[in-house]
Amino acid sequence: MNKSGQIGTKAESATVKVLIPNGFPHAERRRLRGEHDAGDLTGTPGICWSVKGGNMARQASDLQIDGWLAELAEQIVNAKANVGVLVIQRKAVGYENAHRWWAVMPAFQLAALVGEPIGTTEFDGFPVRMLLADAVALLRAAGYGEPVELPVAVAS
Repeated sequence: MNKSGQIGTKAESATVKVLIPNGFPHAERRRLRGEHDAGDLTGTPGICWSVKGGNMARQASDLQIDGWLAELAEQIVNAKANVGVLVIQRKAVGYENAHRWWAVMPAFQLAALVGEPIGTTEFDGFPVRMLLADAVALLRAAGYGEPVELPVAVAS
């Protein structure tokens, strides 16, 4: 595997480690599908994930992120998903803290997740950035994933 592939594998694995204990216990890396790319992760019904890691992600420009969101839009169709999330590794935030990486989605998708009407304004396609942990919580609140069991307090 080339260096780019190793970076991608490491970033995808770090993202899966965030998803599994947070309502997506079946999340896993997806095998490559060639020209009909359906995203980087599977096991999260209705959600398409594109994960970017390494220096390319940490130093991504706005134009690069726009390009990745365009790719994600195609992947959502290929995956037959309802929503898509672009996960981007942040500068100075390592793999063990992937819950603090950026999650980006278009404004219309965020509006739909929180139950707001989807308009047709020029703002609908604006990218919205949040922490991956917050995006996962938002997706669960919108009905995706499984409930997360809280630890039971033990009386002493």
